[in-house]
Amino acid sequence: MSLTIDIHSFSYKKGGIPKDETGNGGGFAFDCRGILNPGRIEEYKQQTGCDTGVQEYLETKTKMPKFLELVKSLVSINIDDYLSRGFENLQINFGCTGGQHRSVYSAEKIAEFIREKYPQTTVTINHDEQPQLNHQK
Repeated sequence: MSLTIDIHSFSYKKGGIPKDETGNGGGFAFDCRGILNPGRIEEYKQQTGCDTGVQEYLETKTKMPKFLELVKSLVSINIDDYLSRGFENLQINFGCTGGQHRSVYSAEKIAEFIREKYPQTTVTINHDEQPQLNHQK
């Protein structure tokens, strides 16, 4: 039995916090709307959090690095505990206004962090508003 961590990016405006379909009752929901929105800058409007320009903007012009360091600390507490207790599911959700830039970036970066730190887990990513990105990784 292993721990499956389901990570979602979503839009607060379009669909709200994703429902946990595992019966576990939820998990984390992190609100990225307090981070400057690259979607308000013309050159990034059509891009997503998987695009290099958006990533560089978030990493150098916003407080996203600090935000994600704090998220890593919080989710690690639960992952450590869930692994020691044999839990099977954890959901981690990142929401922003449109579910395109900040939440997508956050979901990808946290998935990368978890895969490196906890290779014994299974990590899935669902970009609820950007389904074209779901086939990646």
